[in-house]
Amino acid sequence: MLFAVLSGFAAALLAPWIDRVGRGRTGWIIAVLPATLFAYFATFVASIRNGEVIRQSHAWIPSLGIDLSFTADGLSVLFALLISGIGALVVVYAGGYLAGHPQLGRFFSYLLLFMSAMLGLVLADNVIALFVFWELTTLSSYLLIGFDHEREAARSAALKSLLVTGIGGLALLAGLILLAQAGGSPELSALAKHGDAIRSHPLYAPILALILAGAFTKSAQVPFHFWLPAAMEAPTPVSAYLHSATMVKAGVYLLARLNPVLGGTDPWLFTVTTTGAVTMVVGAWMALQRTDLKLILAYSTVSALGVLTMLLGLGTPLAIKAASVFLLGHALYKGALFLIAGAVDHETGTRSFDRLGGLKKAMPLTALAAA
Repeated sequence: MLFAVLSGFAAALLAPWIDRVGRGRTGWIIAVLPATLFAYFATFVASIRNGEVIRQSHAWIPSLGIDLSFTADGLSVLFALLISGIGALVVVYAGGYLAGHPQLGRFFSYLLLFMSAMLGLVLADNVIALFVFWELTTLSSYLLIGFDHEREAARSAALKSLLVTGIGGLALLAGLILLAQAGGSPELSALAKHGDAIRSHPLYAPILALILAGAFTKSAQVPFHFWLPAAMEAPTPVSAYLHSATMVKAGVYLLARLNPVLGGTDPWLFTVTTTGAVTMVVGAWMALQRTDLKLILAYSTVSALGVLTMLLGLGTPLAIKAASVFLLGHALYKGALFLIAGAVDHETGTRSFDRLGGLKKAMPLTALAAA
């Protein structure tokens, strides 16, 4: 698993060179990596269905007794398959969507950096490693949102995303340090075995508040939701990958991963469920007020993230199953809808419903995909 994560970082360094020698096929060439990673993670499915949890550990900071450990269970492999599978499709799409762009190699460097950081985040079993990868997703998303940095709107949206998720990341770091102290271990797998002790610990309230702050900012929960619609200034492949299928689900992943450790209490139930319900309603209402295709999809994503958060707040076995199914479905259909919106914008020059109509005859394949 370490090699799978590091391979993306290596490819990010090579992306500009690949673009120079790729002769217009850069997207297809780079897509080989996420497609290979998808096949690799797919080999874990049979073992996980049999109840096996795959763990790997590598010495990291021996003087502090901290290892770089990875865990592959049902939750992490589901996310890894989404990250790599959708990543492969988005890379191919981006190769055509941004064909001829003078900075295409730089774009793919940022995209591969993000993909690797997300894989590290969902596979990490150590809270320090999880935080490092968490912050790498924040940094790489800032670079991707502000990719067209000549435009003021793109720079402003990137900075807004960085500030909101960066401050949330600092809160998360404090919460994870306190969590490791209260649970007596930095390993998530070990902390899950001491959930009762942690929930009764005097530090439980600040731990919960800090970790929820990190999760809510990352997954665009009210009142931190405003950065996500603003991030639609990013190129469409970024919106499809980061803001529907992967990055915005990082907070949801964190809630699901820490549910056995922090969940099941009245503060968890009230705070997480209420925040999710409010976000669901606010996102849906704001989507109804928009006519821009990407903004409609952005606000509907905010609403969907609210649904996922609410289900994880409930924390019942049925709610967890519903959240898993909805997470998978949303990642697949919302990513596709963003790509379709990008195709419409690319061909017509507008994303406004007020100016669009009758595209079925002009774009039959896109219409079929949208259906």
